[in-house]
Amino acid sequence: MSSTGELRHTALDALHRSLGATMTDFAGWDMPLRYGSERDEHNAVRTKAGLFDLSHMGEITVTGPQAAALLDHALVGNIGGVKPGRARYTMICRADGGILDDLIVYRLGETEYMVVANASNAQVVLDALAERSAGFDAEVRDDRDAYALIAVQGPESPGILKSLTDADLDGLKYYAGLPGTVAGVPALIARTGYTGEDGFELFVKPEHAVELWQALTKAGEGAGLVPCGLSCRDTLRLEAGMPLYGHELSTSLTPFDAGLGRVVKFEKEGDFVGREALREAAARAEQNPPRVLVGLVAEGRRVPRAGYAVVAGGEVIGEVTSGAPSPTLGKPIAMAYVDTAHAAPGTPGVGVDIRGSHEPYEVVALPFYKRQK
Repeated sequence: MSSTGELRHTALDALHRSLGATMTDFAGWDMPLRYGSERDEHNAVRTKAGLFDLSHMGEITVTGPQAAALLDHALVGNIGGVKPGRARYTMICRADGGILDDLIVYRLGETEYMVVANASNAQVVLDALAERSAGFDAEVRDDRDAYALIAVQGPESPGILKSLTDADLDGLKYYAGLPGTVAGVPALIARTGYTGEDGFELFVKPEHAVELWQALTKAGEGAGLVPCGLSCRDTLRLEAGMPLYGHELSTSLTPFDAGLGRVVKFEKEGDFVGREALREAAARAEQNPPRVLVGLVAEGRRVPRAGYAVVAGGEVIGEVTSGAPSPTLGKPIAMAYVDTAHAAPGTPGVGVDIRGSHEPYEVVALPFYKRQK
């Protein structure tokens, strides 16, 4: 929200409306939920390509001689070990180990990093980084208004983007970024995404967003590219088993509770916020495994939603964190934290309590969907 309590608008707002988008309030931003059928948008990303406005994401720049040291202190990952031009998935935790947000950090240069936070947590992350920067020769800068973010995702996305840039896309690895121009617009071109498909995220100045969107739309005409809203982004990430803050991740969970202990790097030099609490959480998880994040596939048609109880033998054994109809599987699916005794794929007798009725579900390993390389 803006300070006046009004919804914030991205640089592409008028364009979304001209395309007939259904808009929704998402973390204080007026964002496109869908343009037509969310199922068609989802399937376009799986088979061809989709175009997303992600300008609500929170970009925070960290610069200076001790930028790496500050990020190693503030975050749980080994950020100093990231090579220029590469990116890393990581988390920022509270002193008690609770997850404040999951992040992608791009190393743009020797002493320059860009931290990308979730829209709903951008201010929290900015405040935490600013507070944790005390004593470091580094500057934390709020760059949320300096960028628009456009993503092109799906198997046809490399071909579409290649027609608009001479940047070396073939040499651009997953979780890497390079500066270039796309359709004449200066951009940071990153091979990242939240859909389970190959694709790119393009960070540009807001004044170039409309021009870039239109160029990508034109370049994708023959390849089946369609504009996509946040609704299909959610079903795509769910099929790909990717966590969403506020659902699979929260301050009440540590990375070890979320099954993402691998992002915590105890071996890095120096202390970092939450180290002691996370050591204890790691030891606890080893002794007495916490609930495990699993996939659930419906045997019937009823869709489970976040907060619904997972049951077995009349007992509550877990809770659904995300659920939706899966266009790719053709069945309702969910992610849920369940007791370890019921976490193995194929565990019999597991159901979800949907308004008092125990609907049968199959326990499966995540992700539900993995693209063919």
